[in-house]
Parts: sequence; structure tokens; C-alpha cells
Amino acid sequence: MVDFGMRLKTLREAKKLNQSQLAERMGVTKSMISAYENSIRMPSYNVLIRFAGLFGVSVDYLLGVDRGEVINVSGLTERQREIVVELIYEFKGQNKEQ
Repeated sequence: MVDFGMRLKTLREAKKLNQSQLAERMGVTKSMISAYENSIRMPSYNVLIRFAGLFGVSVDYLLGVDRGEVINVSGLTERQREIVVELIYEFKGQNKEQ
């Protein structure tokens, strides 16, 4: 299994958050964030789901089951969602039908 702690740390650093800032956003202590990142403890299901939402990734990604990231398109119109999908396929060099 991919190390949850390393993924969490990488995501935290990508958002330019320190452990205290992440702890405050998550409603846990800084020592809990440290324990998660050092693989001493695993978060509860509720905290895991909140991490996924905060970082815009799936729980599967956090747990190492899926290597892909998700894009949150909530709040976009149907046309805006279509444009996002088209852009993704364009960047990947694929047709939507593939």
C-alpha cells in the first residue's frame, strides 16, 4: 500500500500549508497531522473524507488505491462541465469517444 502519510504531506505542501494550518482547517491538532504524516496513526473515515474534499482528490487516491486526481466541478453549469471535460481530453491528446 502506498504510504498515506507521504501523500498527505505532499498534498499539504502543494497547498503551501504548514501542519498547524492544516490542523486548524481540519479541526484536529497539529500532533494528529504529524502522526498521520509519519504513518503513526490513520485518520477516521470522516477525517479521511474531509482530507479528500480539501485537497480535491479521492479517498482512493489518499489510500493509494487510485493514482488519479479528481476535479471538483460542483457549482459549474452543464456547459462549463462539458468544456472542462473537453479540455482534459485535449490535453491528454484523446477524443472523448476513446
